[in-house]
Amino acid sequence: MAEQPLVIDSNAPRPEPRTSSVETLRQEILERLTYSVGKDPAVARPHDWLTATILTVRDRIMDQWMESSRDTWRTGKKRVYYLSLEFLIGRLMRDAMSNIGIMEQVQSALKSLDVDLSSLITLEPDAALGNGGLGRLAACFMESMATLKIPAYGYGIRYVHGLFRQEMSEGWQVELPEEWLAHGNPWEFERRESSYEIGFGGHVEPITEPDGTVRQEWRPSDHVLAVAFDTPVVGWRGARVNTLRLWSAQPIDPILLDKFNSGDHIGALEESAKAESITRVLYPADGTPAGQELRLRQEFFFSSASLQDIVRRHLQQYGDLGSLPDKVAVQLNDTHPAISVAELMRILMDMHGMKFSSAWDICRGVFGYTNHTLLPEALETWPVALLERLLPRHMQIIYAINAEVLADARNRAGFNDGQIASISLIDENAGRRVRMGQLAFVGSHSINGVSALHTELMKKTVFKDLHTLYPNRINNKTNGITPRRWLLECNPGLTRLITDRIGPDFQDDVTLLKALDAHAGDPNFQQQFAAVKRANKAVLAELIRERMGVVVSPDALFDVQIKRIHEYKRQLLNIIEAVALYDDIRAHPERNWVPRVKVFAGKAAPGYWNAKLIIKLINDVSKVINNDPSVRGLLKVVFLPNYNVSLAETIIPAADLSEQISTAGMEASGTGNMKFGLNGALTVGTLDGANIEMRDNVGPENIFIFGLTAEQVAERRARSEVPRSAIDNSPRLKEALESISSGLFSPDDRNRYRDLVGGLYDHDWFFVARDFDAYAAKQREIDKLWNNPDKWYSMAIRNTANMGWSSSDRTIRQYAEDIWSVPVTGGE
Repeated sequence: MAEQPLVIDSNAPRPEPRTSSVETLRQEILERLTYSVGKDPAVARPHDWLTATILTVRDRIMDQWMESSRDTWRTGKKRVYYLSLEFLIGRLMRDAMSNIGIMEQVQSALKSLDVDLSSLITLEPDAALGNGGLGRLAACFMESMATLKIPAYGYGIRYVHGLFRQEMSEGWQVELPEEWLAHGNPWEFERRESSYEIGFGGHVEPITEPDGTVRQEWRPSDHVLAVAFDTPVVGWRGARVNTLRLWSAQPIDPILLDKFNSGDHIGALEESAKAESITRVLYPADGTPAGQELRLRQEFFFSSASLQDIVRRHLQQYGDLGSLPDKVAVQLNDTHPAISVAELMRILMDMHGMKFSSAWDICRGVFGYTNHTLLPEALETWPVALLERLLPRHMQIIYAINAEVLADARNRAGFNDGQIASISLIDENAGRRVRMGQLAFVGSHSINGVSALHTELMKKTVFKDLHTLYPNRINNKTNGITPRRWLLECNPGLTRLITDRIGPDFQDDVTLLKALDAHAGDPNFQQQFAAVKRANKAVLAELIRERMGVVVSPDALFDVQIKRIHEYKRQLLNIIEAVALYDDIRAHPERNWVPRVKVFAGKAAPGYWNAKLIIKLINDVSKVINNDPSVRGLLKVVFLPNYNVSLAETIIPAADLSEQISTAGMEASGTGNMKFGLNGALTVGTLDGANIEMRDNVGPENIFIFGLTAEQVAERRARSEVPRSAIDNSPRLKEALESISSGLFSPDDRNRYRDLVGGLYDHDWFFVARDFDAYAAKQREIDKLWNNPDKWYSMAIRNTANMGWSSSDRTIRQYAEDIWSVPVTGGE
């Protein structure tokens, strides 16, 4: 039976919108400080002023936030729902002030109160809701959807601690809880009315209806409550305000009361801790059965809560579910929310009485799936036994979907046994496991890669046979970044310089940066560009001195690699080349060496030993090089701990050289390369991910490409080529490896890096040794260019000028047109 739609009274009383004059802002900041924070201005501390200012800025967002929601309800516009386990949103106050255009007014209001806005901005904690590129992409996409006036919700988890706070102990990574919520979050609103029960375990019982049909009813053995917390996401110029809805896991009170009343106080506490553990940390270690179960609970928890919320909202507005694909688009950001396919089928069939075929049509009409990786370990699989125990009804549905897909492959496409095994949702090779990538693929009408190369490799590798079966589903949507945060906000000096030269219109349409091309050869503009870069480098140099006690010169070449620590990203190649350069500087002091500062930052997964060992190696090498007087300060190596969005906002504008050196064919896209290029850094990189499109846009003469291609890597892996000869034929590489493995940089443990280096001789899966000579030669080419500043800055300017293609506005327009079928009414 169709439900009656909820009617919204458009004539309900509303408060007058807030004004933003300096005097009004000053008065409201004082009021918030007094009546919301509870502090007298005479004794208020900086964090009190921060909270009062955030609340004052937030008030200016509320009118547009509510109007955006009313408009969607009134017009019946299709909504986009972006499901992601990560949203690396960073600090929000500067972003919000900039996007609604009140930065200067707030700064003046605070100045009249003897408070410095820039100091307050640095006090705001980064929301610990993500790890790296996947989460930052989700944040950029949310901002772009608001800018383009696309009605959207982001759905994720309100992690108490997020990933972890990274500190160093004698050069080793130490993981500590990230306490970003310790003092509350003034940006969020708890929505207690938007709470949903999430079940686990139990059994499935067939129920015979009066008409003789049989439906399945899942009766979970334990439940938790998902409670919504909403954060506004503001588009550029306040075009629209969308919602980031994060779920917090809480115990269901009656269960706890029963335990307390029966005297089982410890059991009640354990029940509460079990519920709350679901949203405590991002990516709990899954090396044990308990860790795997917690990860699966996390993914199902936020997927189920989000889908229940989506269905509830749709029924409130439209009364029936037949129109769901016309009014709802759900984008699965990687495989983490892939269980949503089975959960939506359960909701439609078990809770709303649909037949399998009708529910399956709706499901595929609603879902789109973004694949972010070709790495086998990142394409999630779950043991069948775990799913049968934790989500028994969903396992039944997965079997039914698999039967449907395999029958289609046999009967329509004539697949053989090998192809059937390849596309099956159940992997039979190493213990029966459910393939979440395959589940997301078959349950979606669109599957997109995130760069041109990655998308083509998807068709040829992980989804080859599914692409044969469904040839029109895979498409490319190259990732992008929001230019508001990654140029206008993080690099105000460069923004002012560009505005002075070509006018302000590029702030609304970043493709207009192309006009800078005409000024790339202007010596005066080159000098101004260089001055902005040096000022940014001076800021980073001071940060390095404060945090690391290392003095670096802003006049050196700042060579930067900041990203998640992983062997395929090849921080190891970078630090080995630094060792080789160190040897060369000492052996040939008479040469005119370019002063160089190598900056690393990034976190290693707690259970990833080699990644943590690489961090230790970087720190060991830096200790030796930075304190060797024979180097004469020509080379400095720095690892900055606890990489996050705010640290990136300081590092990226200061970078001269961006290291994008992943093994070809292994980086799906990369968005760090785009941020660096937009801010006038030159890129040294492989033909991998979006580096290829970056080269095509900035011109091959304005980027440093080296190394084997994806095809060459695949061919050499296929013939099991032995890497030892590459080392034996490279004296500089061999010497560097011998010094590392011998313990030169680890006198306290001479064998620390023996296995790490030995792996390069034995298999070198990530082609560090075989790409070394090409990489080192490119670095010396870069040195020569650095000594020609006119040429260097003309190339840097052309990188900034030609990075308009990297905007996430462009990416979201393509999603809107090709996948979601929603109109774009905002932006240029």
